[in-house]
Amino acid sequence: MTLDRRTFILSASSALLASSVPLNALAKTAPREGGTFVINLEPEPSSFLFNSNTAGILAGQVVEGLVEYDENYKPVPALAESWEASPDGLTITFRLRRDVKWHDGRPFTSADVQYTVLEVIKKVNPRAGTAYKAVQAVDTPDAHTAVFRLSEPSPAIWAVLSSTEAAILPRHLYEGKSPLTNEWNNKLIGTGPFVFKEWQRGDYILLERNPDYWRGRPHLNRVRIKTITDPGARAAALEAGEVHYSPFSSVAPSEVSRLKQLPGLRIETGGYGNIVPQFFFDFNLDRPQFQDKRVRAAFAHAIDRQALADKVWFGLAKLATGPIPSAQAANYTSETTQYPFDLKKAEQLLDEAGLPRKADGVRLRITHHTMPYGDVFKRVGEFLKESLKQVGVEVQLVNLDLAQFHRTIFGERDFDTFSTYYAAGADPQFGVLRRYWTKTIAKGVPWSNGTGYSNPDLDKIIEASFTENDPAKRRELLVRFQKIAQDDLPSINLLELQHFSVVSSRVQGLSTFPDGYAKSFRDVWLEPRS
Repeated sequence: MTLDRRTFILSASSALLASSVPLNALAKTAPREGGTFVINLEPEPSSFLFNSNTAGILAGQVVEGLVEYDENYKPVPALAESWEASPDGLTITFRLRRDVKWHDGRPFTSADVQYTVLEVIKKVNPRAGTAYKAVQAVDTPDAHTAVFRLSEPSPAIWAVLSSTEAAILPRHLYEGKSPLTNEWNNKLIGTGPFVFKEWQRGDYILLERNPDYWRGRPHLNRVRIKTITDPGARAAALEAGEVHYSPFSSVAPSEVSRLKQLPGLRIETGGYGNIVPQFFFDFNLDRPQFQDKRVRAAFAHAIDRQALADKVWFGLAKLATGPIPSAQAANYTSETTQYPFDLKKAEQLLDEAGLPRKADGVRLRITHHTMPYGDVFKRVGEFLKESLKQVGVEVQLVNLDLAQFHRTIFGERDFDTFSTYYAAGADPQFGVLRRYWTKTIAKGVPWSNGTGYSNPDLDKIIEASFTENDPAKRRELLVRFQKIAQDDLPSINLLELQHFSVVSSRVQGLSTFPDGYAKSFRDVWLEPRS
């Protein structure tokens, strides 16, 4: 395989993604075979495809990518056993494994890779799609060779080849149907270590060990994914040992210090190195009132972000200074326009924008949709509601489940404002730029450009950064991007979050690699009850 420094661009990744070794490397005893690994995912995924972080965990058990990533986020073989890039970066040849079958018995071939890249990733994946922008064709000279033909070098593609963003799907089941609405999204057929068996909506998803897995049988007999929507019940199930693993900060941050003291549980912050969650407040720029930048700036000045970090996240967050998080150190700058907490300034800007307080003290009435990822985000909504009330903005909170949230925000666009986080990833091209690029305004595609923001001058900078191989020049472009985006303020960058998992002390083999949260459980095993 051939990789040079420019091919794998993530110069920030050495610092950002350095991580501890997988937990199974620390185990003192041989892995125990059998058992059911019970996990909780909040929220319940709406399908297997890339519509949430929890869907990524689910999919990672069933489907696979061309590569995986090691502890330094370097690509290692998966469905592709080797690869080679041409010196000009315009051709990448993947040699595929010959001993892999789909769970329905059909052989995995290059036709599956071709279909997935051209019809799924490029067309409907809001994150990986930017990295695959330059891919013009995928040649299949034989059943076990896939040749990517690029119009220009795409260094970023090397960081989005795993199941997290580029899971290969079975062409024979997907071709001719929309990938977003295909029935197989709810009963996925893959090549991975676990086979889908059953999904009882609102209750559980059952996966069973793939006895014919090409790497060898996983240790676990099955994986049971429970839906527990009540945070108190979720914490109680973890404490009782009824649930072994709950990722993505699924219990209240205020509970972390208490749970750390319990002998049967541990709090794990590893495994999220390539997520870098950037939490933000978005405006629907189709609404006339939000087309005035003074209104957007007033909202920013009305939110005490430090109090939000302290009172809601209990120290598991820090202030964001712009669209690119500080963890992406190679391209980050703090020298951007800031909007410090200042209620008088907020009131002044709203007056100047022609939104005076009426007799009842209200200037503006809006809806705000909260992120459907657990109780903590409902508390964020209450905090934002009270913050904006101080400057005469009356907020009606809307709490939806994940499927409704996707449909309302990204499909119907029937909202005033919403708050959420995007996984910024190891590089701005994956999780940051899609929030601002005109070409990622994609109706119906979750986690795309939700504001509808379009700035032709900023588009030019974004697009130039996609193909700039000189790190210094690329940084210059991305610094300009940050300054413009933060000053124009289509979105208020609030906090950089720290995810954590609650894990039973019986669990061994969970990966804490940078993308550990989405790796399969093929190496996971359960120690006997003490």
